[in-house]
Amino acid sequence: MEDKYFNLFNDNNTPITHCPVCQMRYDPLEARILDEAENSHLVHVKCHHCQSAVLAVLLTNQLGISSIGLVTDLSSDDVMKFKSVLPVSVDDVIEAHEFLHSQKVLIDKI
Repeated sequence: MEDKYFNLFNDNNTPITHCPVCQMRYDPLEARILDEAENSHLVHVKCHHCQSAVLAVLLTNQLGISSIGLVTDLSSDDVMKFKSVLPVSVDDVIEAHEFLHSQKVLIDKI
């Protein structure tokens, strides 16, 4: 990881410096840059203390760094696997509903 990524964890104004679950400070070496574009980075970091993980999109511009993050149970490998999967369509949902409705007798037995 390049030095510029370590700077993301040195700024207390950056939302990914501390775990949102246990408030422990992240170790920058635990972070994985999963994807990057011109001014954005997809970062996965796992807390060594409570084992929770955060997936964050970091955006940089002339005004500084902004981020959107979420607590997740996905590993960084899971994120990369699901990143390329097509989104669920309305037709997919209807098909699943119709299948479950047709299996209602089996579901009621469970």
